[in-house]
Formats: sequence, structure tokens, C-alpha cells
Amino acid sequence: MTTTRRTLLAGSAAVVVGAALDAPAAQAHTRSGSGSSQKPTVVLVHGAFADASGWNGVASRLIRDGYPVIAPPNPLRSVASDSTYLAGILATLSGPLVLVAHSYGGIVVTNAATGNPNVKALVYVAAFVPDQGETLLGLQTKYPGSRLSEAALDFRPYGEGLVDGYIKKEFFHDVFAGDLPRSTTDLMWAGQRPADTRTLGEPSGAPAWKTILSWYLVGRDDQVLPPAAQRFMARRAGAHTFEADTSHVAMIAQPAATAALIKRAAR
Repeated sequence: MTTTRRTLLAGSAAVVVGAALDAPAAQAHTRSGSGSSQKPTVVLVHGAFADASGWNGVASRLIRDGYPVIAPPNPLRSVASDSTYLAGILATLSGPLVLVAHSYGGIVVTNAATGNPNVKALVYVAAFVPDQGETLLGLQTKYPGSRLSEAALDFRPYGEGLVDGYIKKEFFHDVFAGDLPRSTTDLMWAGQRPADTRTLGEPSGAPAWKTILSWYLVGRDDQVLPPAAQRFMARRAGAHTFEADTSHVAMIAQPAATAALIKRAAR
């Protein structure tokens, strides 16, 4: 991507999700195959402490509108192995692809999409967008505001010297999903999938966002990944950036706005 093009993209002002997403795109982008009526396959990648069901509200809207959708499992074992796993899934899919990531899923798609010519757009939903060599912990603590501290986690060993991290029940609602009913977050907590704690310090590889157009949805009330960090990463990637008054789980709290952003990226 040329410097001029990235500068133009980075200059896209952040606006409120809603009417802005329903409005016609201010700028058209030429993509290979744009004359075809084929809709891209949307690949929804979940993050830590969650599973693919978190995308149900978004997926149902996309499917209703005729988009092929796949929401594969994210193993949550290591950045390298999770990225390789997703890259293997992407290699089985033909036609244009739009990758959508939440939270930790952002570092996975950033690595998995690199070198795949079928990926036409990256959509980050309150997600990590690392540059080469950066880590999750480094980006999460770059700006103040995260309440997902060591005190908020339960650590459970498995195997030899390996440790999984879970969000404690007393922190789950307020830190992870404060705008959802407690009856919902109680179920989410019970079924949460942990991440191997090694992922926090594992450096990211060559980022796909340097060559692929990207979009970002900032959660203004995010207590996990500070909004300031989200804006920094989105700006650096030259992403078309939108904001919503939502917690870390924007795709669950505001599925219509999230689906609208994905469809915008898929044009």
C-alpha cells in the first residue's frame, strides 16, 4: 500500500456507528473482481474467554442478506499455532474473503491473512491490531484503562508448565460485557474458553494490514482493551474507523451495527 493511500485512509474521521454505516460510502475502492455479483465469504474469528457463538447475532444478519459465513473455532493455544490453524482453514476457502476479528482474534487474523490473495478486507471489532514484534500485553497496557488485570483472572495449570487464564466470575460482567444482562454474562462466564497465558507475551509476525484494507469498530466503554489503544491501532493501520457506546463485546451488544460495518467492508 502506498504512503499516500495509507495517509488518506488514516485520515478517515471516527464517527458514531448507526446512521453513518447506513449512508453510502464516501469513497469507492476498486477491488479485483468488483464487477462480479459474488459476495465474499465472511470469516468470523472469536477471541479469548469466548467461542464462536458470540458471533450468532452478526452471523444471522449476514446470512439473511446472502453472505456466506463461517465462524471457525480459535484454539487459543498460541499466537503462532492459532494463526497457522486459521491460515489452514482460509486455504480451503475459494473466492474473496473478509476476515472479522474480535479481541485476541485480531492478532490471529493479522498473521493468518498475510500472503493470502483472497483476503480483500480485515474488520477489527475491539480487537488487537499488532505490528511485527508487538505483543498483546504491550498493546493492552500501552494506555491506561484496562480492568483485565491479574487480579481479575483465575489461573489453572494444564500439561507440564502450561497455564490457562479465565476471567473470575465477580469480574466477568463489569469488565468483559457490562452492557449485557447478568443472566447472559453468567452463561458466558460458565462456558468461557480460556487462553494459554503464553499468548500475552508472544510477538506477532508480519502484519496483513500493511497490504490489505482494514476497518475498525471502537468500543467506547471497553474495560478490557482501552479505547485509546484501539484508536491508536486503527489509526496506525489506516483503518476506516467507527465508534459505538459499547463494552468489549460489541458484536453481541450491538450486532446490527457490527454487521453493517462488515457489509460496508465487503462492498
